[in-house]
Amino acid sequence: MDVLALLTDPAAWASLAALTALEIVLGIDNLIFLSIVASRLPAHQQNTARRLGLSLALLMRLGLLAGIAWIVGLTEPIASIGDFEISWRDIIMLGGGLFLLAKGTLEIHHTMEEQHTEASTAGRGFAMAIVQIVLLDIVFSLDSVITAVGMADHLSVMVTAVVISMIVMLVAAEPVGNFVNRHPTVKMLALAFLVLVGTMLVAEGLHFHVPRGYVYFAIAFSAGVEALNLMARRKRLVVKAN
Repeated sequence: MDVLALLTDPAAWASLAALTALEIVLGIDNLIFLSIVASRLPAHQQNTARRLGLSLALLMRLGLLAGIAWIVGLTEPIASIGDFEISWRDIIMLGGGLFLLAKGTLEIHHTMEEQHTEASTAGRGFAMAIVQIVLLDIVFSLDSVITAVGMADHLSVMVTAVVISMIVMLVAAEPVGNFVNRHPTVKMLALAFLVLVGTMLVAEGLHFHVPRGYVYFAIAFSAGVEALNLMARRKRLVVKAN
């Protein structure tokens, strides 16, 4: 299909809108992880880490889209244990899920134990934060691209949706990160989300499909409760001030 025909095709526009919205939703966990990792860095490096991490994620997703045949091949079984078949996608999902579980648990520990947090922050470098971001970008990018390949028929639609979603995330990264840093309870909730997403990735790697709708409903519900708590806390402060 040529460019003009694609631009005038309502189905292509509908596919672009749906895929862009889904890519933004799928990017929430990536954005949460970026905010948590960046919060461990000095203030003047946090925004740079967030932008660099999202830029790397965009490059990875575009590169993966360019190799669609290779992506499809990642879902092919490479070994089997009895009736259980394992593919490279399963291995990546398992590794990423276990990494998120470990990262989320350690960050919760550091957040609760202030003395450990100070020591960890002093010893944590910018390069280490970027390495962690890159590792998880690989997992999130693979998941995102497999979704894009399954939803759209045209590479140009996939690329456009990915670029738009990453632009939205770049714009949202700094305010989201600053908000998480200002509110310790929000940070704890974000860490709980990391553990939840890690559990979901491990389940996916073991062929237990968890509908994303359940996971994102749980995240949205928890975020809504926390928003009510923040509003109630702000109202109490206003009353005390008066």
